[in-house]
Amino acid sequence: MSEWKEVSLSELGKTITGKTPSSQYPEDFGDEVPFITPSDSFEKKYISRPERYLSRLGSDRLKDKIISSDSIMVTCIGSAMGKVAKNSLPSVTNQQINSIIVNENFDSDYIYYLFKNNYAVFRNAASGSTAIPILNKTDFDNLRFKVELDLNQQRKMVSILSKIDDKIEINNQINQELEAMAKTLYDYWFVQFDFPDQNGKPYKSSGGKMVYHPELKREIPEGWGVDSLWNIANFYNGLAMQKYRPDTNEDDYLPVIKIREMMNGFSKDTEKARLDIPTEAIVERGDILFSWSATLEVIIWGKERGALNQHIFKVTSDTYPKSFIYFELKSYLKVFKAIAELRKTTMGHITQDHLKQAKIVVPPIDLISKLDAKLQPIMLKQQMLENQNQELTQLRDWLLPMLMNGQVKVE
Repeated sequence: MSEWKEVSLSELGKTITGKTPSSQYPEDFGDEVPFITPSDSFEKKYISRPERYLSRLGSDRLKDKIISSDSIMVTCIGSAMGKVAKNSLPSVTNQQINSIIVNENFDSDYIYYLFKNNYAVFRNAASGSTAIPILNKTDFDNLRFKVELDLNQQRKMVSILSKIDDKIEINNQINQELEAMAKTLYDYWFVQFDFPDQNGKPYKSSGGKMVYHPELKREIPEGWGVDSLWNIANFYNGLAMQKYRPDTNEDDYLPVIKIREMMNGFSKDTEKARLDIPTEAIVERGDILFSWSATLEVIIWGKERGALNQHIFKVTSDTYPKSFIYFELKSYLKVFKAIAELRKTTMGHITQDHLKQAKIVVPPIDLISKLDAKLQPIMLKQQMLENQNQELTQLRDWLLPMLMNGQVKVE
């Protein structure tokens, strides 16, 4: 039987504030126990592969900070305040995250969606004398929420939301497999040089003629060229979108694509830009984006139209198909990341000069087109799944407040 009551957060479970290992013990970091921070992807329901891990020694040193799987993690500092995710494995977080180990009276998915629906509560509760808002453990535990007490009703309420999130995650996994499939095919043709020769046999493995290229200091197929990434593509850098903010909240707008949005999609914190920005700064589905500062990554944008912020290139080409540009950038990314790492005394980034110095092997255009014809169906399927995920996300976000506030009941 449905019954609602207002309770404090501390009544929902045990709160654990995380901790970062001491710099005196670098051996505490390793590859065994997930170490989760606000920089990990809180846009997904589960964080299963964080950027960093602890060693077994490090987790033993912080054994009182370990949270069991299916705990609810809430970011409690700065611009990331109020983001919510669950952990799929026993983990440790840093001190900027408060986690709830949910007690037996509540379903953990229910508490996850309860917190997602009360994002503003966490944001508004932050305080502090500094410019960076902080939500400490005491204030965190004292927050109050209206909750459904009946456990069966809780599970009914969130079942549809969980199914939507499960479908989104399945689509993400399929897309990862499709990406790996496309890259394997690309590498086979243009990295291992085993594209089909005139007899349909693998070129290099079948004795195809290779010639030494002095600039690359390695052999490449006879007749192939060498050029720079800068010459084969157009790199348009985004704009400082704070100059293009809408005049009022009622104005139509484009969501701004910063590095955060590029990696995780749009959120409630996404900034807005006017519609009259330069055409070149508008990003459409299927555009190649290359973040060149701080976080270096290359993606094919799969979300709705947006406004391109500075520190991200939109990459196009007048000569070569998108698949060739995308995979050449992806292949060179590890070199760019090594360059950026050496520049971290400032902000790790790459420059136009690095793009001009980035030499790649360029196959004949007819061969590039043949491979593109094979890759297009894979990339199209990825785009379809991205579109489906966006629709599912919008549906979930529309249902969330109605279900969690009791406006809609699931029988």
